[in-house]
Amino acid sequence: MAGGKLSARQKMINLMYLVFIAMMALNMSKEVLSAFGSINEKLDKSNASYEAKNKKAYDGLVLKASESPEFKAAATTAKSASELSESYFAYLKNEKELLLGDYEVKTNYESMDKTQFLDERYYAGGQLTPDGQKFIAEMDKYRDGMVALIGETNQDLANQIKADFSTADIEDGEGIKKDYINYHFVGFPAVSSLTKLTSIQNDIKSVENELLSKLLSGNLKELASLDNYETVMTMEKGAYYSSDTFNGQISLGRVDASTQPSRVDLKIDGRTLNENQYSFDGGKLVLKVGAGGVGEHKITGSLFYPQDGKEIEVPVKQQFTTIAKPNSATIAADKMNVVYRGVSNPMTIDFAGIDPSKVNAKAAGLSKKSGTSYTMTPGSGREVTISVNATLPNGGGPVSDKATFRIKDIPRPTGTIRGEDGNGGCVKMQRQGLEKSSIGAALQDFDFDLKLDVTGFSFKVSGQPTIKVSGRKLNGAATSALRKAKRGETVQIYDINARISGNSGYKLKKISPICVELAN
Repeated sequence: MAGGKLSARQKMINLMYLVFIAMMALNMSKEVLSAFGSINEKLDKSNASYEAKNKKAYDGLVLKASESPEFKAAATTAKSASELSESYFAYLKNEKELLLGDYEVKTNYESMDKTQFLDERYYAGGQLTPDGQKFIAEMDKYRDGMVALIGETNQDLANQIKADFSTADIEDGEGIKKDYINYHFVGFPAVSSLTKLTSIQNDIKSVENELLSKLLSGNLKELASLDNYETVMTMEKGAYYSSDTFNGQISLGRVDASTQPSRVDLKIDGRTLNENQYSFDGGKLVLKVGAGGVGEHKITGSLFYPQDGKEIEVPVKQQFTTIAKPNSATIAADKMNVVYRGVSNPMTIDFAGIDPSKVNAKAAGLSKKSGTSYTMTPGSGREVTISVNATLPNGGGPVSDKATFRIKDIPRPTGTIRGEDGNGGCVKMQRQGLEKSSIGAALQDFDFDLKLDVTGFSFKVSGQPTIKVSGRKLNGAATSALRKAKRGETVQIYDINARISGNSGYKLKKISPICVELAN
């Protein structure tokens, strides 16, 4: 949301996404995710309203063009602008459908806390993907096309479009320059990205409405009746720490910065604002009040504007949310609540709403793969503690947390023949099958899929000497002893030696033996 000379309507839309950006700095609750979804639905309703208004304005312009030659050029411009807008709007609609593709319930906003879809679609390996490049190209195409259509006839609207649809690099709160995709989408929850895309669609409809209204007026003058205006509130962020100063800005939509109310009658949570709690910035009313306690706060009352020697009252009904400062991280083993020696345990470590690059996790045996993905390869001991430190964006300061995990050895493997372990009894099989079968070892009900390589075992037929076998299959001596066994006898396979494939240094616990009952 770049700056520039924006219409008040555009500032209203821009403020909504600024709400989302700021709320990423917080440990978001389900209520916050739902709040994002609520705003997205309001934007969708606004887009539907604009659709009807724009169609009415376009139809009126076409009618005027059929009645008067002076409107023909305006109607041609309107047609080109509508085609550009419809094409770009449809592209964004498709991106939203792809984003929501994995969600069975498209309005279950509380589940839309993941960031991976657009991160991977638009941005990978520190640079734009082809889809990310297409996103930028579509915005550039729309912006340049609309500015070319407007030409020199309305410099204010042209500047607004350049600002609202700028794809230039953006400097974040820490003075670091980021490209458009990285600044607006990377690391943000799906519901935030969804609402960002809907906000861009709203910008499209608003610009189209602004242009059609000016073209319809014939002399490109704005419609001036204050009765058709609504108040909007712009904020630097949508949620505030309890120690912050709430600096929301209240202004009228579709007015220039010179419009200023002649009288203010506002209340926050029922308390009347005095003159020391607000100031004016052009046509905007800038509030300077404490953010209050955690929860929703309502701004009500009226702004009064002069018109034709009378005072026009415009009702105000807005709200903002104050939420607690985050103080805990999400630290979880991806497969279990313990970590195991001898394997690389996958882990996810992050602070909700904080860029993974600003999160630092430390522990013996812990290594970072990428983003929020880590692996833990514990050594000796019975416990390991992971300490996590992070930096909140926008000067929010440091936060930290830690978690302790138990360290366990890999459980005792079970010997197998033909992949069977006898389930506590003997495996019944024919003599010829035993001669050809391989001896194996398995970790039953273990969360890691480890390959165990058998290197040897002891083979015992009743009445015959024990035979040491190297490898996985019976050798000649074992086969000879097997042929002397009688039908129904049991054969014992024990002292099975095995190792983990790729980690021969780890010593497995003693492997349970196998009992085979000969069927012939």
